[in-house]
Amino acid sequence: MNIRAQVSMVFHLDKCIGCHTCSIACKNLWTERRGTEYMWWNNVETKPGVGYPYLWEDQEKYRGGWKVHGGKLKLRMKGRAGTLANLFFNPYLPALDDYYEPWTYRYRDVSDAPEGDEQPVARPVSTLTGKPMEIGAGPNWDDDFGGSSLYAANDPGLKGLSEEERRQLFELESMAFFYLPRICNHCINPGCLAACPAGAIYKRGEDGIVLVSQEKCRAWRMCITGCPYKKTYYNWAAGKSEKCILCYPRQETGQAPACFHSCVGRIRYLGLLLYDADRIESAAAAEDSFLVHEQLSLLLDPFDREVIREAKAQGMHDATLECAQKSPVYRFVKEWKLALPLHPEYRTLPMLFYVPPLLPVLAHSEGGLHNEEEDFFSSLENTRIPVRYFASLLSAGEEEPVRQAYRKMTAVRLYKRAMTVGDVGKEKVKRALEEAGTNPEEIEAIYRLTALPSVEDRFVIPPFMREQAVEAVGDPLRHRNSVGTGFLRVPGIPEKKR
Repeated sequence: MNIRAQVSMVFHLDKCIGCHTCSIACKNLWTERRGTEYMWWNNVETKPGVGYPYLWEDQEKYRGGWKVHGGKLKLRMKGRAGTLANLFFNPYLPALDDYYEPWTYRYRDVSDAPEGDEQPVARPVSTLTGKPMEIGAGPNWDDDFGGSSLYAANDPGLKGLSEEERRQLFELESMAFFYLPRICNHCINPGCLAACPAGAIYKRGEDGIVLVSQEKCRAWRMCITGCPYKKTYYNWAAGKSEKCILCYPRQETGQAPACFHSCVGRIRYLGLLLYDADRIESAAAAEDSFLVHEQLSLLLDPFDREVIREAKAQGMHDATLECAQKSPVYRFVKEWKLALPLHPEYRTLPMLFYVPPLLPVLAHSEGGLHNEEEDFFSSLENTRIPVRYFASLLSAGEEEPVRQAYRKMTAVRLYKRAMTVGDVGKEKVKRALEEAGTNPEEIEAIYRLTALPSVEDRFVIPPFMREQAVEAVGDPLRHRNSVGTGFLRVPGIPEKKR
């Protein structure tokens, strides 16, 4: 058992209001430089929708992530020979139009306009060329179902839905959507790292944060193809790849990442997870129907005596173990099984988990009236957004993990409503708790961490002990941490590239 520590995240989608404050906070801090105009390390998408960049979920188009071939993990993009052949022409890269051409406005057209009968307007101009342009897309162009017939209807996640389900989803009178904030997942088995020919991408040993060495990057851009979430970007001015760094300079001083700190809905949680690095390959190579189960089984119980003993034997500090025990991420992901990974079928073992949104699912109505014959919050069989859609998004098509999360979330709602409003019968509450496999103590814990958490409850930032990590080896890019060797073994990567 090779125990590793990983800074991980949970986004509670039921609380996201789509305000984009997180995106602006990140933009102002990290991507306000020449060459980064089109980059949004944090973006918020309306789902169903095609997202940013356009159709990023379509791996037939972009070839990101991993696949299992002959019982072994291989990058979905071509092998070594194919990668070499595509070094100077990569057909699986998003083009600028798949993101959007960034623009600003020529405000002098307004301030310096001569007196006249017509109202002057500021012309949009490209920030790349400086020439006037017609705006045709943006990072959240289909926000709140804007242009849904052109954008949301093309969501790759809708392929598994029947025509009737698609029709119900896009009926104007009952349209439903939710917001999906996205940052780099800082995966355990990152495709971007494996795809880089220069070995410029590495995973920090003490916290698992995935970074791009600006000194080693040679602008091959294979990392952009290798990342199935398209969260690695090319800086056209610097000639280097860049990505979300999870605000590690802030974390090293005890502060939460900027997007976490600024979140209006307080949907974001950050904490430490422990996992067994020896089981990475077997977990990532599991069948689709077992991917969520295998990823959860990879995570270790920080209260288990055997895990604690082995972690200490491998040099893990007591403070690190204590943070893992206090982690809100562990509770949501492993203990309560409410949060699920985004597209686990990409086999990168992402360390960002999502609690699926409840309201678009359990807000069923017929003829504009609430259906009182169903349970108080309707049922999973009569939902505005099909459970099958969420399964394609969060559990590789397997519906049971999503249904189990919804059953528990519904039990929390019913139990608390019975206590505060009193319009839900005891039998309904009892049945809901039994179906969800939960109890009042767990319900109260979920409620408090969801609705009444303090900053300290949401962000349990571990001690990074950077001095020890760097001194152990000397090279800040190849260091030893409190758990073991700094570089993780990624399946499919030759020893010399680690």
